[in-house]
Amino acid sequence: MSFDRRRFLQTAGAAAGSLVLPAGNLLAAPARQELVAGVFNHGIRASGAATAVWGFNGKLPGPLLRYKQGDAVDVHVRNDLPQPTTVHWHGLRVPNAMDGVPNVTQKAIEKGATFDYRFQAVDAGTYWYHPHQSSFEQVPRGLYGAFIVEEAKPLAVDREEVWILSDFKLDDANAQVEDFGRIRHFATDGRLGNVVTLNGTPVGEHRNLTLRPGERVRLRLCNASSARAFLLEFQGHKPWIVSHDGQPVPPQPIPDGRLLLGAGQRADLVIDGTAPGSEAFAIHDHRQSGGRVATIRYAGKPVRAKALGRPAAIAPNRLVEPNVARATDHYLVFQGGMKGAPAIARVDGRSLQVDEIMDRHGLAWSMNYTAQHEHAMMHEPLFRLKKGEHVTLKMINETEYEHPMHLHGHFFRVLALNDVPSKQREWRDTVVLDPRGSCDIAFVADNPGEWMFHCHILDHAAGGMMGTVVVEG
Repeated sequence: MSFDRRRFLQTAGAAAGSLVLPAGNLLAAPARQELVAGVFNHGIRASGAATAVWGFNGKLPGPLLRYKQGDAVDVHVRNDLPQPTTVHWHGLRVPNAMDGVPNVTQKAIEKGATFDYRFQAVDAGTYWYHPHQSSFEQVPRGLYGAFIVEEAKPLAVDREEVWILSDFKLDDANAQVEDFGRIRHFATDGRLGNVVTLNGTPVGEHRNLTLRPGERVRLRLCNASSARAFLLEFQGHKPWIVSHDGQPVPPQPIPDGRLLLGAGQRADLVIDGTAPGSEAFAIHDHRQSGGRVATIRYAGKPVRAKALGRPAAIAPNRLVEPNVARATDHYLVFQGGMKGAPAIARVDGRSLQVDEIMDRHGLAWSMNYTAQHEHAMMHEPLFRLKKGEHVTLKMINETEYEHPMHLHGHFFRVLALNDVPSKQREWRDTVVLDPRGSCDIAFVADNPGEWMFHCHILDHAAGGMMGTVVVEG
């Protein structure tokens, strides 16, 4: 049966106001924000010519958008790029019509045109924004920024830092390498840059986190890379992790002393200045040709003489707890890629090998044995769910590659990784599947609309690892 997206969007739009906070939580509306997506020069490398990048408001990263929980968000977007674009609010539970997905929730914003995004900041936490139009090209060109929603009762810290990690692929003249959209990137690890950046400039020795002795800092981390994952280690320090993907967790030291941050994921850490006396400590990345990300240094007068101990827990957002006992069970199998690829899909009534699919269709992956292009206009959703339905989903990765899977419009509980039950069962909107691994999640389908569910290695999404979940009602 074919899926009438246009009729469904009209229905979902009528229900757009269903996801709101109680009236008593509403705050005064802040001023309208303007985002202009355009092309400008930015000095990524410390020496040599500036690089032509795409970004918002002439900044890399784009401007930090900051609200209080319950605020009305009003963002006017103008497109000055040479191609159409949109803005997706990664992790934010917005009405479906405001999700920023071309051909699914809106028409792409054409060159010179504008679009107004209006929604309520329902959930406190660390989020980010980026295009969902040709995202495998537009995001690595520089179109992204942080979106912070403050808790009603903020975490007690001395100060806060927001770090956006990403990478760029530059040639010797500091120009961006124009190799976006290659099938080889779609079918392997994705397009990795050769210059890793923190807030728009290269990582390394000259990037510092300067602490005063005894100081407590909240570090909001966001991985805005199109493909790169980070495995961060904080030498000489034991940060407390207080949230994943914007959702609070009971404060605890980073498990095994290292933090994995897959593409699209965020984490909030609390770092205490408890190791003065040595000159410097490395914040090191252990993944994908990684190295030193930044250096922790000490300077200034002591803030306090005694360590503070475990930070207080952040108040949780209002998420409906999934009832696993009465949930409907679903599965999602991923196949494809250029290593060890079996026949992955049936096209025209026969099975095709991955190289044949790539040659014929520009696709490299399948989800539940179907492969389709980014934001395809005519296709069946992966799942049809009723509003309020409790859902469990087992994802099985039969590929040799890692996949950070992102669900729009909802958060989910992580029940198990590789069939090992999760002790924390944290809420997430993006979870990393290991090669040949699996993940069990649970959520409540409480936000009506058609929602993207895709790999956030953006080349993988463009190469077939992208589908939708429909919540009817």
